Amino acid sequence: MPGSSLWLLPPESHPLNPILKNHITTTLPAAFPREAASSPRVVPHFFPAHVTLTSAIPPEVYGDDPQGWLDRLPFPGGTETGTGTGKERRVKVRFERIASQDVFYRRCFVKVEFDGVREVAGVARAAGVLGEEVKVGADGEVSFGEETEKWLSSWREEFGPHLSLMYGNEPILDGALREVTKIVQQAGIKLRDETEEHGKDSDGLDGWDGGVIWLVPTDKSISEWGKPIATRKI
Repeated sequence: MPGSSLWLLPPESHPLNPILKNHITTTLPAAFPREAASSPRVVPHFFPAHVTLTSAIPPEVYGDDPQGWLDRLPFPGGTETGTGTGKERRVKVRFERIASQDVFYRRCFVKVEFDGVREVAGVARAAGVLGEEVKVGADGEVSFGEETEKWLSSWREEFGPHLSLMYGNEPILDGALREVTKIVQQAGIKLRDETEEHGKDSDGLDGWDGGVIWLVPTDKSISEWGKPIATRKI
């Protein structure tokens, strides 16, 4: 994958971290060894659980100060007033359903609600790839330029925010997707679309608020993607 990427991870102490790590590195590769490998001859690829905000960031964008660059980005967080009394503007990751696309990096993933990550993804794309100004009002509201708005619209239509569970080249059939859904739910993860389909509410972890943003050099091998060059809590 060319360039670097900005990822959104759960807060460090969030109970989803061990669950997602176990599923990505152990449970799903054991249950689906063919689908979880890049080919039948290659072992599965392991990677930190994350929602990709944008990719293909040229290294010259952040230069020799990746942490300083990341710290300056106007990501949403806290409240609109900045005093703790206004409308909450925190990033919200909410799980919808298990899905698959015929793309190596989206072989099996949890689809994530768009609205809860729209602003943070827009900031990431505008600053990291498009070089477009992001305006932040006195109330903390973020507004984007034309190119960023166009990208957000196309991103949402094509695949949108998601949390990958398996990378690979092998197709995943509907039966396997249903089994992944069952495994994920049994581990205590709540999927909104599945809950609505069955007409009842359920207990479980349906996502997270805030989180940690990683700047990752994804032009390196997947085995090195667990080593961010800058991080920031939001």
